[in-house]
Amino acid sequence: MGLNYRKDVPSQINKALQKRQIDAGFISSIASSKYKSTNLGIIANKAVFSVFLIEGENKPDKESASSNALAKVLNLEGEVLIGDKALKYYLEGGQGIDLATKWYEETKLPFVFGRLCYTSHDKVVEKLAKNFIKKPIKIPQYILKREAKKRGITPSQLTWYLKYIKYNMNHKSKKSLKLFLKKSKKI
Repeated sequence: MGLNYRKDVPSQINKALQKRQIDAGFISSIASSKYKSTNLGIIANKAVFSVFLIEGENKPDKESASSNALAKVLNLEGEVLIGDKALKYYLEGGQGIDLATKWYEETKLPFVFGRLCYTSHDKVVEKLAKNFIKKPIKIPQYILKREAKKRGITPSQLTWYLKYIKYNMNHKSKKSLKLFLKKSKKI
């Protein structure tokens, strides 16, 4: 109850943490090395269904530096779609390359899209992250219905999608993040 939260796209959360407008947040993996980080991440092992590349003219998504960098690392050209618009595109039958799947095909590793990073309140943030990882995620129905409605999808579609997101940064996730950061620096 004592926490205030701010919801925004990854690029805006990155800027807010950089400007110290927030103390902690899920930061794009490409920017996460600049901050203290927890073992809580947004991770996809194979398919993620919310980060796509539609082949064609290069059109990066202004909301996500990590997804744009991932497309470059994978040597792919096209329009990058992330988040709700990508998930809805997929659920409506849209075709494209799932960037997390493509990363897995090339590396046999999950892809880390973001990490919970912080600039202050170290003990509180670390405790929050550890507790989140320990407990199974349960979403009250009223929240699930509200969030699904906001996104223009059904609660069952949202529940299905969330099964593909992992949160615990294990050794494979850490290895993957290190590899991605190394490759992205080269480009």
